[in-house]
Amino acid sequence: MGFGLNIKDLIYQNLKKRIKKNEGYSPKPYKDKLGFLTIGFGHLILSNEKYLLEKKMNKKDLDKIFTNDFNRTLKDFNTFFKYHSSHKKESELLIEMIFQMGIKKVLRFKKLLLHLKKENKYLVCFEMMSSLWYKQTPQRVKNLINVFIK
Repeated sequence: MGFGLNIKDLIYQNLKKRIKKNEGYSPKPYKDKLGFLTIGFGHLILSNEKYLLEKKMNKKDLDKIFTNDFNRTLKDFNTFFKYHSSHKKESELLIEMIFQMGIKKVLRFKKLLLHLKKENKYLVCFEMMSSLWYKQTPQRVKNLINVFIK
């Protein structure tokens, strides 16, 4: 039966809502805090995506881009972390970090990843707050910490 949602959508529905809220929404290209051109729900406009700068995008199209970005994020998570993280909150933290920063930057969080593996939540939070990531997006990191430690 086709109800429009698959099981993956249902499992990650709340996480997707939170990411969208944290990213914000813009139907027009804008520069993010680091000066990168972005559109929709935090989609980094790549050099081969000039069309995103030239035509007005509607929310339906930008939702599709978000879904593609989210699915790519899940693929990266499953490739690098699925075997490490069996806890929902850890998984969601890593997925949101990957969505925001990309897998290459997340893999640089060596101490945070070590503390996640050892299940030391407080040191994970310390690493989050001690990072450049926190300096760039403090409210988002604080929100993630609150979700993570509850």
